Amino acid sequence: MEENSKKMKSGLEKAPHRSLLYALGLTREEMERPLVGVVNAASEVVPGHLHLGKLAEAVKAGVRMAGGTPLEFPAIAVCDGIAMNHEGMRFSLPSREFIADSIEIMARAHAFDALVFIPNCDKCVPGMLMAMMRLNIPSVLVSGGPMLPGTLTPGKQGDLITLFEGVGRVRNGQMTEEELTQWEERACPGCGSCAGMFTANSMNCLAETIGVALPGNGTIPAVHAARVRLAKQAGMRVMDLVKRNIRPRDIVTRGAVENAIAVDMALGCSTNTMLHLPAIAHECGIELDLDLSNEISSKTPNLCHLAPAGDTYMEDLEGAGGVYAVMKELTKKGLLDTSVLTCTGKTLAENLEGVVNRNPELIRPIENPYSADGGIAVLKGNLAPEGCVVKRSAVAPEMMLHTGPARVFNSEEEAIEAIYAGKIVPGDVVVIR
Repeated sequence: MEENSKKMKSGLEKAPHRSLLYALGLTREEMERPLVGVVNAASEVVPGHLHLGKLAEAVKAGVRMAGGTPLEFPAIAVCDGIAMNHEGMRFSLPSREFIADSIEIMARAHAFDALVFIPNCDKCVPGMLMAMMRLNIPSVLVSGGPMLPGTLTPGKQGDLITLFEGVGRVRNGQMTEEELTQWEERACPGCGSCAGMFTANSMNCLAETIGVALPGNGTIPAVHAARVRLAKQAGMRVMDLVKRNIRPRDIVTRGAVENAIAVDMALGCSTNTMLHLPAIAHECGIELDLDLSNEISSKTPNLCHLAPAGDTYMEDLEGAGGVYAVMKELTKKGLLDTSVLTCTGKTLAENLEGVVNRNPELIRPIENPYSADGGIAVLKGNLAPEGCVVKRSAVAPEMMLHTGPARVFNSEEEAIEAIYAGKIVPGDVVVIR
């Protein structure tokens, strides 16, 4: 592959540019190698990103081992949990576009030959994937990994959502504020993206499925040494992609995107994937609509009930064989296009060789699913004529069909005030405009 960076570092007229590279402390030998941007969203604000500096060092080690020169630059990220229930939530989804745009600016301005992306939480993952597709230079994504679940009391695990539910229990007199205080110190035991199948972990799993992240990306816990090894492998892999001139849009084809939707349905991912997958696909020139999701859901069984749909967590999915074990089940009925290329340099079929489902209770065999259709459903009606999304796998069976009075609010704040004041009773339907 012709190095993109040569237009910035080679030739007589680029002597001034090289002087600035020398100012970075680079040697001529390092300048002559492919330049790999390492996009690091580390921060001391977001628990899921607290440890990303260590992973960036591992990525850079991998790049150097494989003959490249890594150069790190930052990206922002919002913690949706911390931003929840105040004006901060108005900034979360817009941050996705800012992340994509700012990475594009850095990558084009500095003529990188390749990129390794290190996100973890909610909008940072799709933002980086959008930038990856837009730039279309050899790239690998390696996330920070999921948080371990917390031990609230002996034998009882929980996570961030347990705390949100706990607030309601205190308000309803079902537990004391002192008990909740004990839980809040234990629910989130350390770094990583929240322990259940919420938006961050959903997108990190789908990055595997779509082919731009290595196997294990979505499920290896943040605190495990295997996560550091994965980051080193990502640095080495991107150098192979450079040599072979394999670019993101060679990997993210329509077949790969439809694979991601199918795995989304089997895993029971977050409803936010229905916001992010179309945006990522759009950057590749692939247009998706909500009807396609229902079409794929109608033939894709739901195989997993991870929190909040059940009482198992991402570390349990990793122990069961991870995302690839779920994909292996789906191939038994030909529900995936296994001819697609991945960032391993191999096809999905090759990657799946030897993969086994190590826990059929956690990843249900395809012959014995939780439901015959997928974990997400797109609904249309008079409230949402253009469509809305529900995580069907997390809906109680008695709620699949419900009739009740509509309690309509014009803001989240008004709805919360009514709930805390006891004005919402069982059977009410809460509508927030």
